[in-house]
Amino acid sequence: MTDVRELLRREVDAAEYAEIRELWKRHSLAEDRRDIAGLLATLTDDCVYELAGTSHVWTGHEGAARFYGDLLAAFPDIDFDLIDIVIGPQGVCEAARVTATHEADWLDYPAGGERVEFRVVIFFPWDAGRRLFKGEKVYADLRQG
Repeated sequence: MTDVRELLRREVDAAEYAEIRELWKRHSLAEDRRDIAGLLATLTDDCVYELAGTSHVWTGHEGAARFYGDLLAAFPDIDFDLIDIVIGPQGVCEAARVTATHEADWLDYPAGGERVEFRVVIFFPWDAGRRLFKGEKVYADLRQG
């Protein structure tokens, strides 16, 4: 586990900021295209995907691919409408309004074919050594509306 004090001590560097921003853009565009290989190319091989507040965790590229495969199968028309974003030497934190049609079961949520809307805050931790994201920590308000 990363010491939060180490994260606070990271210096802001314009070139690294630009690199993190561009990697986030590549990740987001790959997600929009449903390009799993493109998504995985932005992640460390030992990445961790976590739905905060639950027991749901996916590890490594295999886990990340399973996370996205299941998410996109359940919500094939999923759309992330960016509300806010912060980029720094620790990574990227974004907030988004998510809309989608719930067409297949996902995690503990049975499909009903209905249109859903929820909010997410996603943290993409930056691995300064490997110049990639270490995964995503997703905080979601899964109450519809």
